Amino acid sequence: MKNRIVGILVIAIAILLGFIIFSFNTAMNDIVSTSCEHGDTCPMWGTIEFQTNVGIGIMGFIMIIGFYLIFFSKEEKIITRIRNIRPQVESKKITKQNYQKIMNDLGKDEKTILKKLIESDGSILQSRLVEISKLNKVKVTRILDRLEGRGLVERKRRGMRNVIILKH
Repeated sequence: MKNRIVGILVIAIAILLGFIIFSFNTAMNDIVSTSCEHGDTCPMWGTIEFQTNVGIGIMGFIMIIGFYLIFFSKEEKIITRIRNIRPQVESKKITKQNYQKIMNDLGKDEKTILKKLIESDGSILQSRLVEISKLNKVKVTRILDRLEGRGLVERKRRGMRNVIILKH
């Protein structure tokens, strides 16, 4: 909620509390005046005065909080940011000129997967890649994750299979 609306609600509660204090004080004065035979020296009059002052003090404190929320409190804006876990990678086109540079930056298994992908004209099923690379499924998946993170390949779901596509 906005702080101003909360402040108005707090002041409304304080006013309601003031009405309850006034009603209670009036009722207690009526009861004490009819039941107390000592007059103004009766100890109940002192108790009523103390209870009234404490009630008014609490009501005043609540009103101060309400006025603070209305006039002085700053609104906090909540900003939701979607953070990418992997660092952003510039999209690089694979050409003959930068092919050698890209291959130099890759590990042995990554080079193998990328060469098999290039040999298959830039697209291949992931299951076929596992067969021809002679690596296990988990290793191929992790290598593809790294290559995809670098922006070199893209995986597309086709039914129950993944098609690996070389980004040009």
